[in-house]
Amino acid sequence: MTRSAKESKQLAAFGKKLAEIRKGRGLTQESLAEKAGLSALTVSYIEQGRQWPRIGTLHKLARALGVPVNELLKGL
Repeated sequence: MTRSAKESKQLAAFGKKLAEIRKGRGLTQESLAEKAGLSALTVSYIEQGRQWPRIGTLHKLARALGVPVNELLKGL
């Protein structure tokens, strides 16, 4: 299934925001993945805008970063 241009833009924006918050916390993709109980590849794909996180993954990322879920979704 092909993504629309709008969805691709939102996906890229989400990945960029996730990376900014992660870096602001001084975390690597690997350390965030470990804290969230995910694979580093999953974190990488999400930050690259290659895949949306599932709901459970979104909650794990937010918890590991110490932010509310809506902070990760703000501006999309």
